Amino acid sequence: MSEKTININVPVLARVEGEGALDIRIENGRITQLKLRIFEPPRLFEKFLEGRHYNEVPDIVTRICGICPVAYQMSAVYAFEALFNTQITPWIDMMRRVYYCGEWIESHALHIHLLAAPDFFGFESAPAMAKQFPDEVRRGLQLQGLGNEIIKLFGARSVNPIGVKIGGFHKAPEAETVAVLLHKLRAALPDAKALLEWVTTFDFPERSQDFVSVSLQHPFEYPINMRGTAIRSSAGHKIAINEFEAHFKESQVPHSTALHCHLDGEPYLAGPLARLNLNYNLLHDEVKETLGNIDIAFPSSNPYHNIVARAAEVYYGLLEAVRLLEDYRRPASPAVEVTPIAGTAYGCTEAPRGLLWHRYEIDDSGIITAARLVPPTSQNQARIEADLRLSLEALGLDNDEATLRQHAEQVIRNYDPCISCATHFLDLRVSRR
Repeated sequence: MSEKTININVPVLARVEGEGALDIRIENGRITQLKLRIFEPPRLFEKFLEGRHYNEVPDIVTRICGICPVAYQMSAVYAFEALFNTQITPWIDMMRRVYYCGEWIESHALHIHLLAAPDFFGFESAPAMAKQFPDEVRRGLQLQGLGNEIIKLFGARSVNPIGVKIGGFHKAPEAETVAVLLHKLRAALPDAKALLEWVTTFDFPERSQDFVSVSLQHPFEYPINMRGTAIRSSAGHKIAINEFEAHFKESQVPHSTALHCHLDGEPYLAGPLARLNLNYNLLHDEVKETLGNIDIAFPSSNPYHNIVARAAEVYYGLLEAVRLLEDYRRPASPAVEVTPIAGTAYGCTEAPRGLLWHRYEIDDSGIITAARLVPPTSQNQARIEADLRLSLEALGLDNDEATLRQHAEQVIRNYDPCISCATHFLDLRVSRR
């Protein structure tokens, strides 16, 4: 029986972060091998943290990602505050939630308009899509800009912000500055609602899949930070933050420099769709009302509904930021005193792309002796491979390589894989027998 090998090389694809490739082998009309190859070199941030003082960590980890620096900062900050038994004030807690909402808004708006939406309309790029949808793209970029303004308000700058410290913030914004931004946020609420309504009109492939959703869960708030939360799954798990490693196992696969993570041995979904599936009832009423007017039921088993969940979280994040800033008062102090102790610190928050878990070992002098960071992209790697297999088989493996490649790229972009553990796709190699 003859074998036909076809290599398709796309050296740079701007709508996905990082570098990687996909290898597929098709034999007798079935996928016998599928490898999501990530070959970008390790960045070694965990080793960079060793030997550094705990106070340096928030400003170091923010450099890991230019799109979701707040998530890295806050997972680290919450870890140390939990170990040190730091009791922050209600003002700090609320403003951190606003700060985090800013990141959700900017990251989701960027992904929806510049990375994912073009796939649903058959465009090669966001600029090409903007010719047909100029108002929608302009609206998306304006929402992204508002998210960046929120981050800058508390972080001193919108990229790699430096305004956060263990115990609070370095500086509290002036009330007049907050009032100006609050006016902009209120004015943008109709745009956020319109965005959600727009994405629900996309032509979604019917791709029901059996997967486990995983996210933080809070008794009365849509999950962002770790205070009062546990890690929940649609399979019934309830896992304390410090028990993460007893259930979630990372492993190195030969074809990837990005680790694969499994929950009790199985792939799982992290990110906006998983959060929505597990926490729908905790959304603001305005978001639920908008979602209630569409023909999509949640929890959803269709991975393509990720983009709907992102748009819902943009609307939620804007509503939440407005709610928390409406009665803003500048505090006497933006931070509380911290009393460090030696031990193991665990932190977890919901980055735009999903669960972001940190562990630090700290000695008596406040020096980090070991660190472990588990980003959402590595947690979704195994789920992406499973989705690719199911989606390509549902599409039809007798399609030409260009069609298979385009479909595979859309599946991957749907998860919004990020930076060093994601990809500039796609070097696709299909071997047929």
